[in-house]
Amino acid sequence: TSLKSLYFVLSCLVTTCYISLAADYKAVNLGQGFPDFSPPSFVQEAFCKALNGGFSMHQYTRAFGHPNLVKILAKFFSRIVGREIDPMEDILVSVGAYQALFCTFQALIDEGDEVIIVEPFFDCYQPMVMMAGGTAVYVPLKPVCCGPVLSSADWVLSPEELASKFSPRTKAIVINTPNNPLGKVYQREELQMIADLCIKHDVICISDEVYEWLTYDGTKHVKIASLPGMWERTVTIGSAGKTFSATGWKVGWAMGSGHILKHLKTVHQNSVYHCATAAQEAVAVGFQREYDVFGTEESYFHQLPIHLHEKRLRLADCLKSVGLKPILPQGGYFMIADISNLNVDLTDPSTKDEPYDYRFVKWLIKEKGLATIPVSAFYSPEHRNEFQKYIRFCFVKEDTTLQAAEDILRQWSDSK
Repeated sequence: TSLKSLYFVLSCLVTTCYISLAADYKAVNLGQGFPDFSPPSFVQEAFCKALNGGFSMHQYTRAFGHPNLVKILAKFFSRIVGREIDPMEDILVSVGAYQALFCTFQALIDEGDEVIIVEPFFDCYQPMVMMAGGTAVYVPLKPVCCGPVLSSADWVLSPEELASKFSPRTKAIVINTPNNPLGKVYQREELQMIADLCIKHDVICISDEVYEWLTYDGTKHVKIASLPGMWERTVTIGSAGKTFSATGWKVGWAMGSGHILKHLKTVHQNSVYHCATAAQEAVAVGFQREYDVFGTEESYFHQLPIHLHEKRLRLADCLKSVGLKPILPQGGYFMIADISNLNVDLTDPSTKDEPYDYRFVKWLIKEKGLATIPVSAFYSPEHRNEFQKYIRFCFVKEDTTLQAAEDILRQWSDSK
């Protein structure tokens, strides 16, 4: 309805507001989650070749996914999940992971259904659930109560609290691993706890895994769909944009059992119908190349996290040197930092009713020229007040961008 649509628009304004503000002030952008470096040459070349590949690359392809792409995705991920994936039944190619999520919620959530969302969460989950007529039920990851919190691994789910959120109306649970904004990568034991509850209550798991290849310090990503009894009840969301550092291509996918995917396909064909042919062909070539070199040092999936690991440590060291307390992420694009020990005058009357981290981020953009994102924006209203002392940085940037951010932070630190 129009009310739901209005809520959707309003709920999306948080991130876009800060992106717009950063542009207005020409701030160094560590807020928005995109690489400011080029994708690997082999996928760029594949895209160019596709564009020159004859008329078929410029016309419609199969609505549910370009045949070359769904075939290599099925072949690639079959060995990851340990079962044979049917390319024509078990995969839907979408306009980015965003549209895959939209199709999932619209197809599977009905009026009155409850959807458990683990916090912090990517900010589209909540409005998409509400647009489908569902009710969001929240359970937060929380820092461990004892000892210093230094890593995203120190943020955990309470098994008792999670179990208490399941009810006869629960239709699905949404997880994101590696997590945006925290960088937490769920360990097998944590995923098994979630899986056991899904099986016990006959609940679907929507697993957003767009950063699956970006893990650090030996952390391993595990697909919950690979656990016993979970393939039949899991929709796994993936992204070529995050996989190949080409977010503007907007190629994503949903993967799962055909008896679930058929409902997503109905939504897809009655909304966007079809995704760009040449981009899908280029992604197919990229995945074929990665299939051939998988597990070797030639693999981009091996090289990219090594490259980003250094940027991650560089940003963490800089944040610590100016008095911030970074939470070292196990995976993904982002790092959050605790700002609670900074003494900043945030008395701007225009922002007095906003959460502390919202006000801090606006001050940082306007006064220092550095763009970040407030972390409480990734929480529900009922838990937001508990997480106002963190801001999010994106470290998947060129060294020149990171250096510019470091210069701003060090100048600020020196002037205090």
